[in-house]
Parts: sequence; structure tokens; C-alpha cells
Amino acid sequence: MTAFKQVPAIYHRQLGRFLVTALCDGYMAYENFEIFTDPDQNKLAACLAAETRVAPPVISINAFLVRDGVRTILVDCGSGDIMGPTCGHLPDLLEQLDVPLDCITDILLTHIHPDHSNGLTDPVTGMKHFPNAMVHVHQEEIRHWFDDDAKAKATERQKRVYFDAGRIQITPYRDGCVRTFDQECEIFPGISVLPSTGHTPGHSCFIFRSDGEAMIIWGDTVHVPEVQLAYPDVGMIFDTDNLAAARSRRKILQRCVDENLLVGGMHIHFPGFARIRQGYDGEYRFVAEQWYHAAHHGQSF
Repeated sequence: MTAFKQVPAIYHRQLGRFLVTALCDGYMAYENFEIFTDPDQNKLAACLAAETRVAPPVISINAFLVRDGVRTILVDCGSGDIMGPTCGHLPDLLEQLDVPLDCITDILLTHIHPDHSNGLTDPVTGMKHFPNAMVHVHQEEIRHWFDDDAKAKATERQKRVYFDAGRIQITPYRDGCVRTFDQECEIFPGISVLPSTGHTPGHSCFIFRSDGEAMIIWGDTVHVPEVQLAYPDVGMIFDTDNLAAARSRRKILQRCVDENLLVGGMHIHFPGFARIRQGYDGEYRFVAEQWYHAAHHGQSF
């Protein structure tokens, strides 16, 4: 078989005054169905087969660059070097876009899991990758991942990958470069935070509104859309609280339907944009957005 390299995983989508750029940091390919909390592997495999997807699943890891001519914002910042050779591509993609790391003004973290926050800091030197950025994150994320009692109850892998890595990544920014929130609120004009806790204690979504358009970047509300839209109560082993995560997922999915929100998802197959609709047989269905042609829209910053 001839080896080849795929085109850079960069995709632009105009949303009013915002230029939203999806960036694929990489992917994770799983060897079994044990990442799901539902033991019915036949049901899970059938969901994937119905959408002609690989089973067990391959899961994209995306981040989003949002620019409006004033701020240069990252929603999550990739996995750094903690997730293996198939991940960690975000810095190269930003370089291809000619966006230096020191030009990032704000980082909106959906939560502090390694595939979302491990791009913040060089774990060897302790130096910030984004020296001029303000990090915005739910206060419960800071409280939980810096809680020694919670860490003591975790598995050895959780201690290393979640607690230790999270502390290493966030600590350099705690010199006045972290702003926290604890409820739904507007953090910048046209940009609101929507807490959706359960996957982690402070997991949050971000909603962007401009010129009559609205988009939610929903973090880990859904990891595998083929499964979790058909069966929203199916959780992941990565969830801190499976029941709370399922409740949040249902609320977010219904809000996406009710408000016709464009969805940007960290684990939606790249380029990661979709709409959510009521399912034909109940629950929900996933409608990937048609390719957005820059010839008819767009602006640059």
C-alpha cells in the first residue's frame, strides 16, 4: 500500500462576525467497546454499522479557533504529547494558519481533560505555550482537579492522566491568567458559557451569537454521535458522573433542537459541524452540515 499524508485538518466557517476555524488535533482509535458504560456490545455495534462507521469507534479530537478582529480565541487547546502519535497536531495547524501562539488572547476550556487542556503548558519546562492568553474555565474544574482527597480516591491512571496532568497544565496560568465562572453568563459580547456538568464537575459549553446566527461548541457532551444520539443515556468510562452527564446531554441536545443551534463538537468527525434534530423513532439524530464554500462567504483576520 502506498503511504500518503492527508491534507491539513483546517476548516473555516463564518458565523456572523466570527470566523470559526475547526482544527483536528488528531484521533483516537479504540480496540474494543469498553469505553462505553453500556455492556450491550451488539447494540453499540449496530449503531455504528447503521451509519457505516468503524466499530469499535475512531474518535476525532478537535479544537476551535474563533476570531472577530478583536480577540483570537481557542476553544480547548489540544492534547499536547500525552495522547500518543495520532494526536497533538494543533500547534502545527496554527503555524500553517500563521497564528503565533503568543497571539492567542483567550482560551475557553470546556473542561480539564488531557485531550482538551494538555496543550496549555510544556510539561518539561513548565512554560506556558500561550503566554498572553487568559484561560476561562468553570471554577469546579479547578477545585476538583486540585482536590487531594478526590485524587486519593482515583485510580493510578486517573491520578497521572487527569489530576497530575491537569495541575501541570493549569498551574502556570494561576498567576492571574485564569478567570472562572459558575453559571450561565456572557463572558464577552456574543459569547456565553453554558455549564453542563457531569462528564466532569465543571464541564461547560460555549455559545456564540452574531447577526442572527448561533452556534454551540459543546465539548464532550457527545463522544460518539452514532451511539449517543440514538441512546443519550449511554455514558463513557471517562465520565465523572454518568447519570449527571446523561442529564446534561439530554438538556443540551434538546436545546440544540429547540434553538436550531449549529453544533461544533470536539469529537464529531472532522470538520465537526452539525445540526441536531428529533429522531425518526424517538430520541435524536445527527445532521452533518453541508460543506461551507468560502467562495460565497467569509472574511479574514
